[in-house]
Amino acid sequence: MSDTARRILMAILLLGVAGIIAELLLLGHIEDVYQWIPVALGVATIVMCAAVVITPSVGSLRLFQGVMLLMILSGFAGVWLHFEVNMEFQLEMDPALTGMNLFRKSILAKTPPALAPGAMMQLGLIGLAYTYKHPGIGERS
Repeated sequence: MSDTARRILMAILLLGVAGIIAELLLLGHIEDVYQWIPVALGVATIVMCAAVVITPSVGSLRLFQGVMLLMILSGFAGVWLHFEVNMEFQLEMDPALTGMNLFRKSILAKTPPALAPGAMMQLGLIGLAYTYKHPGIGERS
């Protein structure tokens, strides 16, 4: 991968994470510990981006990859949590909902948007793409 492509991936990652942090803070997505997780991971991502740009060592790149995996996992967890909250709300509104009708109403609910945490997964994948064949990691024998 060229240095230019790697810089573009880093820029996309930083802009995306900064945007998510800003959005979460503006929406007040900080009411409990679970809601702080994506904010904290976003801050950790920015710190790790600086670390791998300044010191692209094997250690910093592996730690960066670990944070990216946490971003992906938090995206899955967030989708599940948002969906679960929506499902509970839909069942309160209409206890007779079941099956695909319940799923459809829960996944399409506006608040909280069930698929919004998927952005964390995408950003984590962009971060992992940044490390693909990174010269700081070197080739394994």
